[in-house]
Amino acid sequence: MAIAYTILGVILSAIVIAIMAAWRVMVWMPGRKPRRNAMPPLSDRERQVREWLETDLRALADEIGERHLQGRYSQLIDATALFERTLTEAGYAFQRQEFDVDGRRVWNVETSLSGSADAAPSLVIGAHYDTVPGSPGANDNGSAVVAGLALARLLANSRPRHTIRFVFFVNEESPYYMTEAMGSLRSAESMRDRGESLMGMIALETIGCYLDAAGSQRYPVRWLGYLYPTTGNFVAFVGLPGARRLVGRCITAFRRTRAFPSIGGVAPGFIPGIDLSDHWAYHHCGYPALMITDTAPFRNPHYHTRTDLPDTVNYPALAKITSGLTQMIRDLAS
Repeated sequence: MAIAYTILGVILSAIVIAIMAAWRVMVWMPGRKPRRNAMPPLSDRERQVREWLETDLRALADEIGERHLQGRYSQLIDATALFERTLTEAGYAFQRQEFDVDGRRVWNVETSLSGSADAAPSLVIGAHYDTVPGSPGANDNGSAVVAGLALARLLANSRPRHTIRFVFFVNEESPYYMTEAMGSLRSAESMRDRGESLMGMIALETIGCYLDAAGSQRYPVRWLGYLYPTTGNFVAFVGLPGARRLVGRCITAFRRTRAFPSIGGVAPGFIPGIDLSDHWAYHHCGYPALMITDTAPFRNPHYHTRTDLPDTVNYPALAKITSGLTQMIRDLAS
């Protein structure tokens, strides 16, 4: 009997150690987690950022609206004109990565801020600009697109050591996700095929919904609710395997700004929602990649519906996050 208890003790100890190791690898992230009390007032600079965000998002989701190949092709093209004009006004030169899908020409829009170290790996900041049919896509993914444009403006006069690439992707949504028609996969394959070295890729994905009601946050598997908050007032840094170091560096730099509450973790793609954005494409091509998100369907009642409108986006929170991401990117690229 003593031997049996000893064996049982060893087994239980091994289980506890395995759970602690999994927590350390998948859930624990460095840096102090800021508490969300009342959000502090926006600074003068953040008010300017908020104005950019709201103006651009209303142009994208109200004036242009749905953007996809299922009957809204011209709106898809109109969206690229908005990005290209905004980037040009900010002093950037842009390039198109063009390809044909179902007999129609589509493209990613890319610009870059050249680094001072020629051999240093680049950092990619990306967001998809298409929508699902029936939705104007203010939060999915207009919030991320306009944040990407604001980041480009805010960083325009920076002199980073690492080149920063801003890419706006076509065709992330179904039926193109995980196919050769997916814009981010075309982008990642192009970088891989020309041998480009990347320090990492950051996908901005639905970052405009923040709720203070208890129980407003859900998770793809129930047990995550015991590890993470159940109030949907934080931004999440989510990585696929191989991106743990990148996630840790990003969330540490973001938390240093104390801009906004954040959580972070790394998990395999079989957990629902973990790989549902453009970071999947870069991970697929061998690059470390993560998604920064408000968790989309696990929080936002307007996700993929006709009510995903500009008035549902939390602009003060989005401005705070964008400002925090600006400093985070500066730190990563320095």
